[in-house]
Amino acid sequence: MEFPILQTNRLKLVEITEEHITHVYSIFSDERVTKYYGMAHFIDVQQAVNLVNSFQKNFQEKRSIRWGITLKETEEFVGTIGLNNLQIASKKTEIGYDLNPEYWRRGIISEAAKAVIQYSFEELDLYRIGAVTFPENEASYKLLLTLGFQREGLLRGYIYQNDKSNDAYIFSLVRPDWNI
Repeated sequence: MEFPILQTNRLKLVEITEEHITHVYSIFSDERVTKYYGMAHFIDVQQAVNLVNSFQKNFQEKRSIRWGITLKETEEFVGTIGLNNLQIASKKTEIGYDLNPEYWRRGIISEAAKAVIQYSFEELDLYRIGAVTFPENEASYKLLLTLGFQREGLLRGYIYQNDKSNDAYIFSLVRPDWNI
């Protein structure tokens, strides 16, 4: 399967390759980004190399798709968005995203997510897209609600981070509830 390139008005969602490693490291080494990510911030560029390699391997194995978010105007790499736990036969996946804090509150993730959701339902023929967030991550769960996701419940002790088990909200968007 060829990697799908998606475009919106302002963004181009591209395959993440070795050329993006410094950007990936910059994003994931920022504690503001990983605060609610379910993992510790990066302290070594090799961690970014490993992450990029895992994005590519998981895509080849059809287990996930992770796009780099680039600005059309400048081609600057500003974040990633993707489908995790992709199960095409079961018609479900989970969406996840991250963004360089310099670009927060500009509607970038919302714009990218709409393209990924459309691709998921129309091209991959999925039925359900899930999402998991920390209850404290208000910006993320409000975005999900704006995109049409519904909160289904609380997963107790679901994400282990910072030496403790943390609760998480589970959200979903199913195709019949999706509005183009």
